[in-house]
Amino acid sequence: MNGFVQTPPQLPDGWASDRTLRETLQWLLGDETFAVAGPLLAAVGAMATSSRTLELAARAEREPPEHIPYSTWGDRIDDIRVSSSWTELGRLGVEAGVTALPYEDSPFGAKARVVWGAVLAMWGPSSALYSCPVAMTDGAARTLLEHGEADDLSLVERLTTRNFERAWTSGQWMTEMTGGSDLGRTQTTASREADGSWRLYGTKWFTSATTSEMALTLARPDGAPAGARGLALFRVHRHLDSGERNAIYVRRLKDKLGTRALPTAELELQGAVGHPVGAPSGSGVKRMATMLNITRIHNSIGAAGALGRGLAWARAYGREREVLGRPLQSMPAHASTLADLAVDYHAALALVMRCCELMGLAERGDASTDERTLLRGLTPVTKLTTGRWSIAGVTEAMEAVGGVGYCEDSTIPALVRNTHVIPIWEGTTNVLALDVLRAERGSGAASAVMADALRHVQGLLNHPSIGYAASAVMRAVDELSDRLSSFTLEPDQAQAGARSFALGLGATYACARLCRQGRWAQASGSTTTAATAHRLAARGLVPPGPPEDLALALEEVAESEAEPS
Repeated sequence: MNGFVQTPPQLPDGWASDRTLRETLQWLLGDETFAVAGPLLAAVGAMATSSRTLELAARAEREPPEHIPYSTWGDRIDDIRVSSSWTELGRLGVEAGVTALPYEDSPFGAKARVVWGAVLAMWGPSSALYSCPVAMTDGAARTLLEHGEADDLSLVERLTTRNFERAWTSGQWMTEMTGGSDLGRTQTTASREADGSWRLYGTKWFTSATTSEMALTLARPDGAPAGARGLALFRVHRHLDSGERNAIYVRRLKDKLGTRALPTAELELQGAVGHPVGAPSGSGVKRMATMLNITRIHNSIGAAGALGRGLAWARAYGREREVLGRPLQSMPAHASTLADLAVDYHAALALVMRCCELMGLAERGDASTDERTLLRGLTPVTKLTTGRWSIAGVTEAMEAVGGVGYCEDSTIPALVRNTHVIPIWEGTTNVLALDVLRAERGSGAASAVMADALRHVQGLLNHPSIGYAASAVMRAVDELSDRLSSFTLEPDQAQAGARSFALGLGATYACARLCRQGRWAQASGSTTTAATAHRLAARGLVPPGPPEDLALALEEVAESEAEPS
């Protein structure tokens, strides 16, 4: 029997071990605010990677939600029971401020969203996807603040408290069998009763965090016009003020590839009481967009966090594993792989934290018109770009750990599965790419992203260590500008080329941000970020355009020549 037993890799402290995250926060916050935020971030990093939290997450993955349709005596109760470990992970996050921090009177001011982004990036990969209801709760709170009336506003405190005993979460019920992104085909209806109340009728095909106390949903009031313009936004509670269950019925829980600890269900609204958010005369999609934009940024933070967690596991294994008498991390082939993973992670953080910075300014009313336009374009670009990077990155990290990383008890398969939802939830890559073009037509948002990228590399072309990447950014912006101009001539060409354009825009903007951060970091003697920008540029910022022959996507099905039986 072989006496060798591999020393297991230990996941390092999520804050103390992450130079990339610390440097990015220090650059964005400034030394004084960074010093104030440091203890909070250190505490969250230690909590998120503690053995207790990791065991809670593993147990929550092993104990998926259970649907109890009927009570012992036959009453329809539609109870969904979740793991106590999943609930405890939520407590840890809520008490750390994952819902409260952006809404508190804190010393961080407009930078609170930047600090919050770092908190979420560290806690999210350990939350067994409790980060999903947190995302929708944040989006609901902001939506109620911006569009709600007195009854709506009274609920915001419960959505944004650190007191877990009082805290509510919110769902977001939009997807129906007619489609996810085509909201105009929503079939849920809303009827006004004689007493002035509203009743909702319809089926919601995907509803995540179905145990939340409330949800925001779209419905078409009786007599409203067809299409998206006829939809109104409603607030729906699981229980009525009397304590009775609302007329919401669970058809079944979804059997998903990942996010197994998170309850996702098909629901039927059979006269469920709903409360309009704003006037019930349309504008529902516009109001829901407030929530969508926030949850898309949550999604992007989740992607960056997953990349960082996968990289941390791969690095930990590389330190412990020995190959041919050397640590695996010192082998050039392995080090090269980890280096590119590190580039992807830093690039993802660059995009995500810029969105957090702009969102914080916008929420406080401090953003200029140009900054709001930039945020409108950068949000879908960041979401789609980090989603693609995260899928590739966590899969690469699993491979870097090898066979044990493929085994469930390593917990890495759960990370890979859970990450696979990121490019799907809140808009697929293609849906978001088309949204980028729509934002350009509406407000010049894509052009704003390109202009801001150029601003970031201004004056850096002759910099000894950043000049190469800065020049690559300028060439990439020229290429992207040419593509964007050509899109106005042919709608089909624009749609076919939207994906590669948006991915190129994401990589280009990330590189520009890394150039600027790299110059700042060099003042304190660190050359790592400048080298990261160089490597990102060297890999190529703008992918090729679409295939010239789109018929390659199709395959003709030959008629069977078999004789009928």
